[in-house]
Amino acid sequence: MAVIDELMRANARYAATFDQGELPMPPRRHVAIVTCMDARIHPSLMLGLEVGDAHVIRNAGGRAADALRSLVISQRLLGTNEVAVIHHTDCGMLTFTNEQLWERIGQDLGVGAPISDFLPFTDVEQSVRDDVAQLRASPLIARDAPIRGFVYDVRSGRLTEVI
Repeated sequence: MAVIDELMRANARYAATFDQGELPMPPRRHVAIVTCMDARIHPSLMLGLEVGDAHVIRNAGGRAADALRSLVISQRLLGTNEVAVIHHTDCGMLTFTNEQLWERIGQDLGVGAPISDFLPFTDVEQSVRDDVAQLRASPLIARDAPIRGFVYDVRSGRLTEVI
């Protein structure tokens, strides 16, 4: 059976007892979390969140540049007023450069010229600092919004704040 078929069966079981259809659209705790798409990260469990508590914005590396559009909507239209940026140890974004990935894409797909920056990094803590600074400097993010950065350790499950 294909994995997507398994997911559809799991969804049918979930929907059979689903009772949270009346939750409001704005997140109850007024927080947006930007984190990586890494499958080892379960934001709700690691942060003690329930359905409806927060906006969780995920992308490769948990990069602010990719999350900006969603954060603007989260703040301006849905009332979030805090942002947590969470990167993690052993991140795949540490394993390549833009040039290496474009070379791979060229070999695999025959696509030549680069069309985007994949936003890799070489230092997890510095990437958190950079992303927090980018959000604080953005004219699209509320100036008074607390924005804090963290590194999640995939081995211990602990968060460490990056100052």
